[in-house]
Amino acid sequence: MNNMKVEFEALPENEGFARVAVAAFLTPLNPTLEEIEDVKTAVSEAVTNAVIHGYKEQGGTIEISCVLEKDLLKMEITDQGCGIENVEQAMEPMFTTRPDLERSGMGFSFMEAFMDCLEVESTVGKGTRVIMEKKLGNAPWVSDPDQEEE
Repeated sequence: MNNMKVEFEALPENEGFARVAVAAFLTPLNPTLEEIEDVKTAVSEAVTNAVIHGYKEQGGTIEISCVLEKDLLKMEITDQGCGIENVEQAMEPMFTTRPDLERSGMGFSFMEAFMDCLEVESTVGKGTRVIMEKKLGNAPWVSDPDQEEE
């Protein structure tokens, strides 16, 4: 098992840093480019949600913690922003609380599409935690089903 935790300011320019930090953490597992892009997209969406919706672009702190257990990435992205009043509604495709910023309302849908598991926990006035998991198929200790045993 390996883990990392990183904390940074909730600024739009730090979204790229978050993507690269998580991608770099994955490299020992030898992920495919597609797996890296999936994870980076999910991270990007979660961080952007925290900046725009959680903190309403007023600043704050975002924390990303990742755990690698064999071929499974478990990731939590947490903010202490305003929280989500109705998580179920917020996760509906095309729903946005910021149409003024031309937000598509697809953030959670993208996270769900690119990751194997997505949970969202939120308390109004206290913040949001996005929990995601992704199974990585190229980990060195994952056996190749096409290889015959001798």
